[in-house]
Amino acid sequence: MSIQQTDVLYTAVATAENGRDGRVVTEDGRLDVVVNPPKEMGGSGEGTNPEQLFAAGYSACFQGALGVVARLEKADISGSTVTAKVGIGKNDDGFGIIVEISARIPNVDAGTARELLEKAHQVCPYSKATRGNISVTLV
Repeated sequence: MSIQQTDVLYTAVATAENGRDGRVVTEDGRLDVVVNPPKEMGGSGEGTNPEQLFAAGYSACFQGALGVVARLEKADISGSTVTAKVGIGKNDDGFGIIVEISARIPNVDAGTARELLEKAHQVCPYSKATRGNISVTLV
């Protein structure tokens, strides 16, 4: 279910210039990065790229969702990490992305870790936003 404008607690604002071969800056200046296509896509690879930025945001958001779920389940996720791998490739419409989410949760068994991962995937705002739009695999 989508939220209404009146439900918004915070809005991030970023502006890009020159697309994939330029610069992205947030309104408050806290993020100011050069973006370049990766070498695998014919670019210089010198700056970051939209896929890296998306992976960073998704992994941080998913880690937060994992924390919410862990508190509800009374599970110890201290020392855990979440990794998001974002791939880009050609599809019928031009290009598309694919995501793989993995977590290292050292203080729980493999079955509990999997359950936490699946529950976090249900509550993570990035997962909700991408559900049905792109392939997201939990590993």
